[in-house]
Amino acid sequence: MTPHRPPAPGAGDPPPGPAPSPADAASPAPEPPTPAEARVIAEIERAVEPAWGARTDGGATGFRLWAPACTRVDLCIDGRPPEPMTRDERGVFSVTVTGGAGMRYRFRLGDGLQPGLLVPDPASRAQAGDVHDASLVVAPDFDWRHPDWPGRPWHEAVIYEVHAGLCGGFAGVADRLPELAALGFTCIELMPVADFAGPWNWGYDGVLPFAPDAAYGSPADLKALIDAAHGLGLMVMLDVVCNHFGPDGNYLGAYAPDFFRDDLQTPWGGAIDFRRPEVRGFFSACVLQWLVEYRVDGIRFDAVHAIPEADWLDEMAAAAREAVEVATPGRQVHLVIENERNEAAPLERDFDAQWCDDLHHAIHCILTGEREGYYEDFADRPAEHLARGLAEGFIYQGEPSAHAGGAPRGTPGGHLPTTAFVFALQNHDQIGNRAFGDRLVTLCEPAALRAAIGLQLLAPFIPLVFMGEEMGTRTPFLFFTSFAAPELATAVREGRRREFARFAAFADPARRERIPDPNAKSTFEASVPEAPDDADDWRAFYRELLALRAAEIAPRIPGARSAGAEVLSPDATVARWRLGDGRLLTIACNLGAEPLAVAIPAGGLLWRGGARAEASADLAFDGLPGHTTLVWLDGDATAARVTLGAEADLAEAAATDPVNADATGQGGAGGALAARAADDGTAPAAP
Repeated sequence: MTPHRPPAPGAGDPPPGPAPSPADAASPAPEPPTPAEARVIAEIERAVEPAWGARTDGGATGFRLWAPACTRVDLCIDGRPPEPMTRDERGVFSVTVTGGAGMRYRFRLGDGLQPGLLVPDPASRAQAGDVHDASLVVAPDFDWRHPDWPGRPWHEAVIYEVHAGLCGGFAGVADRLPELAALGFTCIELMPVADFAGPWNWGYDGVLPFAPDAAYGSPADLKALIDAAHGLGLMVMLDVVCNHFGPDGNYLGAYAPDFFRDDLQTPWGGAIDFRRPEVRGFFSACVLQWLVEYRVDGIRFDAVHAIPEADWLDEMAAAAREAVEVATPGRQVHLVIENERNEAAPLERDFDAQWCDDLHHAIHCILTGEREGYYEDFADRPAEHLARGLAEGFIYQGEPSAHAGGAPRGTPGGHLPTTAFVFALQNHDQIGNRAFGDRLVTLCEPAALRAAIGLQLLAPFIPLVFMGEEMGTRTPFLFFTSFAAPELATAVREGRRREFARFAAFADPARRERIPDPNAKSTFEASVPEAPDDADDWRAFYRELLALRAAEIAPRIPGARSAGAEVLSPDATVARWRLGDGRLLTIACNLGAEPLAVAIPAGGLLWRGGARAEASADLAFDGLPGHTTLVWLDGDATAARVTLGAEADLAEAAATDPVNADATGQGGAGGALAARAADDGTAPAAP
């Protein structure tokens, strides 16, 4: 998700078998398609022949543009006279001409709101220059070296989020793939690559969503990156923005104002009108392009809470899965959303997971003590919030949100699989939306951060690591743009500084003036991650944890369910999960500096702090040290019991008489904690 922007100026069943032999010629005619099959076929046909774009087939290319505000549109190909296009009753203009890949073209509006204006194709597959320049006809062909790549199951995902521009483009990301695979990552997630104005940008100002930005490379370069990743066993996900366009280079308002709504505003202007079939088809075709033609392994959908028509999301997701199955039978693809509303419903249907910002916010409050902005919803009892998140995914499940003005937020999510939640300690939003792009390693004790990373990477959620975390970089990740229009650059710079005026640290206008100018090249250059002196130590730390996850945790995640979580102190929690094979995973995490006098089990220990320990019945500790995470994997629930101070005796009693061990009837550590909570008013895990 990107900060506020000023408004812009200006399908189902298995594929058919092999072709019939001559002996089959007299076989009965095939059955007509079922309603489900017919829906899939219609969706695929709509995506293949939408109201948008250029498609080349041999020596001819067809062009289509939805321009309902115009009665005349010409196709202008470089080096040729203009070609009048034919308008249908919907306002779709079309023409087919000789020629194929490599042709440069634009559309000239004959009348309407801006007669004579030359515009790029909104469904451009690539640009000859920047977003205001000519579009290129691109053939979909590519010589895949790994055409039979089947993908990987979602529970194996360990995501590495990366900004291609900060790595030297698609080729630069490809150069890093062997290193990332060796560290234990299984999935690369590219921040948005859709064409944007200027040579550098965060990616969330894209205006040509079908076209990879030329600053990163060509369509073939992106396909080569994806192909290389598949050769190393790495999935590739792509962040796709369907909820808004950037403020520079979006010409849709000049010829298709009905693409947007007048009655519903968003932080980016009028909401995109997903009630219209032309709009739905535009974005559905875009998603299918990435999944089918580019063979990405998944899509992360930005800020779906800004898309009012949730039914389009459901239809698109179902059709996308079915289209992939038709194109490449058996290939696994994964669909992930960003959704501030914490809604379980999409995750019960065709979406695999949601970015779980709740988990991030709770753990961030413990590590940093920050309380402003959206952290105000988590800062009062962060350990209790974290315990609830570890047990149920969503922390806010309908409770009022102070940050939202007291409005309720969220729905129950405890019934969802653990893999429905993507757990990040840092990501592009949580770093880049800070005034100075601070990395977490500069905001808290490194030892506490390592303990938090142990929790993140060994819990049965889907972990996401942001570029540079794996080497402990202190380099900031700033918000950057490269708009050419001075008035737009000024509006973005001043608007960003105004946004921070409500924070105590930026009450002084002089301090706000120190916030880096997003449009300055130095801001982009300052965000290129640099390796610190201890980079190798951090890499070894991640390699150890990810190897342990791959060997001991990931294979057991399918079928995992929460076995509860409790608060040990204002900075510490313990959580348990019954894994798919029946083993019990227990993680005790103390992010505070003070040790806790806890009774802990003697066996089944997998990992302690920053160093793995051999699982042995001889391993035992006197308590839970500060800035430490302990992880057990055991088949016996009582062996993984962690108890706080005086509750140790109750826990010992619970092992022999679990019903009567305490006044609550819960027994063990959970019962002891509940009894203590009843006495001191610190009931856990309720936001």
